[in-house]
Amino acid sequence: MLLGAVTYNILKDWDVEKIIKELETAGFQAVELRTTHAHKVEPSLSAAEREKVKVRFERSKVRLLSYGTVAEFHSPDAAVRAKHVADAKSFIDLAHDTGAWGIKVRPNGLPKEVSPETTIGNIGAALQELGEYGQGKGVEVWVEVHGRETQVPTVCARIMQAAKHSNVGLCWNSNPTDIENGSVKKSFDLLRPWIKNVHINELAGPYPYRELFRLLRESKYDRYALCEAQESKEPERFLRWYAALWRELNRA
Repeated sequence: MLLGAVTYNILKDWDVEKIIKELETAGFQAVELRTTHAHKVEPSLSAAEREKVKVRFERSKVRLLSYGTVAEFHSPDAAVRAKHVADAKSFIDLAHDTGAWGIKVRPNGLPKEVSPETTIGNIGAALQELGEYGQGKGVEVWVEVHGRETQVPTVCARIMQAAKHSNVGLCWNSNPTDIENGSVKKSFDLLRPWIKNVHINELAGPYPYRELFRLLRESKYDRYALCEAQESKEPERFLRWYAALWRELNRA
């Protein structure tokens, strides 16, 4: 298991050069670039610009791991879902062209206009389509455990069961809803078969990170945990502190 970062929120105002420089200095090994941020790595890039991004990361110590999209598939409106699927496909193309491993998508709730079963089925159908498309491009689809109702682990498990695609997995998001009686083990055991990425936030907060990291190690998780902490007035110093605390909490 290796440490990386999401450009939301700490790195949101940095360009690619600054991101690479500061993550290398602090000892981070990967990055998820979120859409709309200052690095401007978006589907609008030309083929030449995509190649430039790919080569720059390949020459660094920081892996371009994934793209954090805002594509979401819970809307009861089929046209809205289709637009989000198309947006996600454009990021899959970008990931393929720049050498990224995956894209992050999300649900964002359960609309009251239709039943939860209908929404979960709609999300699952969209994820199946994206999983198939991404598989042809060598790009995985990671569903963030996100949204007021949809971040509940049992709901996420139903979404994965509806998706039924080996190229679609979950991005564990370190939410309060993971915790039961001070432990995340029950939620972790439920969702572990689908976990392909991990987001972590405030390591000094109440979330039981030492337990989470132990569970990940014991389950042979060998991918990345990505820092998604709140904005800092001293981001360079914060990253060094965060990496040091990560190493401490992740000690066997």
